Amino acid sequence: MSDDAVQVRDVVVRYGATTAVDEVSLTVPRGRVLALLGHNGAGKTSLLQVCEGFRPADAGECRVLGLDPIEDHDELMPRLGIMLQSGGIYPWATAGEILRLFASFSANPLDPEMLIDRLGLRKFERTRFRRLSGGEQQRLSLAIALVGRPELVFLDEPTAGMDTEARHTTWQLIEELTDDGVSVLLTTHLLDEAEKLADDVVIMRAGRVAATGTPAELTAAAGIDLLEVRAEAGLQPRSAHFSAEEKTPGEYVITGRLDAAALAEALAWFATAGAQVTAVNSRRRTLEDVYLALTADNKAGVSR
Repeated sequence: MSDDAVQVRDVVVRYGATTAVDEVSLTVPRGRVLALLGHNGAGKTSLLQVCEGFRPADAGECRVLGLDPIEDHDELMPRLGIMLQSGGIYPWATAGEILRLFASFSANPLDPEMLIDRLGLRKFERTRFRRLSGGEQQRLSLAIALVGRPELVFLDEPTAGMDTEARHTTWQLIEELTDDGVSVLLTTHLLDEAEKLADDVVIMRAGRVAATGTPAELTAAAGIDLLEVRAEAGLQPRSAHFSAEEKTPGEYVITGRLDAAALAEALAWFATAGAQVTAVNSRRRTLEDVYLALTADNKAGVSR
């Protein structure tokens, strides 16, 4: 395998007769962010567990920082930062005690006081973990994942429960990590988060990869789903390949599967009608549009 931060090839994860991850392959290059997207039950968490060395794959191969996550687990763990959705933190300890404890495990930690201030934990540092709100617990979990100066960070729903300010602070920290060469594999249900942070996206559906690419590649492949044309009023554009509606006099909204041929046909209709077009605007599909189109028929699945 190459020197990528994470390389997964044909990994399978089974729970009894149920296949949660079905021959999935993906790569996280060094210093990049890969967002793993999919509904609950799509197999994301099971795949992360394989990469983190918390369970073996039933088939396939996984290398993390060039090592086997199971066989080389003790060697690998000091180089990783892992932010879990829940668990793994002492509920009776205070936020400050917990972060300083985890910092003590590292040979060259980040300054925990800096992380406490950056993530807005100062006013909660004497509060026991079990009394923190969900968003406050997420902030602390993120600080724990980062305090050891990891080469690779696994972030499972990193901003779940956070307010807007904390979300943007978290995004900034992740961008700073990648600027320093840290690799990031994250899962999120927030499509704007994935579109902002991710260099690469893998969308999973029912345990398999449904699509992969950069956010720009995925949205470009999805095409344009709305065209606005300004021309003289009272026209009735029509075609078997698109639908048109005059929303206000002279303002036409054209919808349908607007590939290059359909777009050309729509504009040609106005030219043939002798109508002078004074403005054209298009709406390209977002990552959320792509995600919903690929996963709309798979609301249920294995809860892993």
